[in-house]
Amino acid sequence: MITLIGKNLAERGIRFMHYGAASQCEKCRFKTTCIESLEEGRIYRVKEVKITEHPCMIHDGGKVKVVDVDRAVIKAAIDSKRAFEGSNIVFNPPECDEDCSLRELCFPEGLYPDDKCKIVKKMGKPVDKCAKGLNLTVVMLKY
Repeated sequence: MITLIGKNLAERGIRFMHYGAASQCEKCRFKTTCIESLEEGRIYRVKEVKITEHPCMIHDGGKVKVVDVDRAVIKAAIDSKRAFEGSNIVFNPPECDEDCSLRELCFPEGLYPDDKCKIVKKMGKPVDKCAKGLNLTVVMLKY
């Protein structure tokens, strides 16, 4: 999908989270291209940087570049019984309130409960054990 990103950030392979529009975006003529194709709270990866630039009052340097992005692949920990490379799953984080070293993998940024995902790579067991004793496997998910 095509969007706009700050000229200083426009680099192939860079990942970014879309946090939503700033108040200044409401009156911008590029709002449709820049903001409306992206979903708030999602992480995207720049596939290609185009030559075209536009003015922007938000970004450092006052310019944005046209980029082609797709949704980023996200690392997550899921129940090992469901961790089959190539399979489609519905992402549901565990019921857990522990503040442990696996928290970022169990509740990764950019994924929401009930997201339909594909397991693109199985990474193996996490380095640390689950504080609740869950049998987890680290995977790369495409949502």
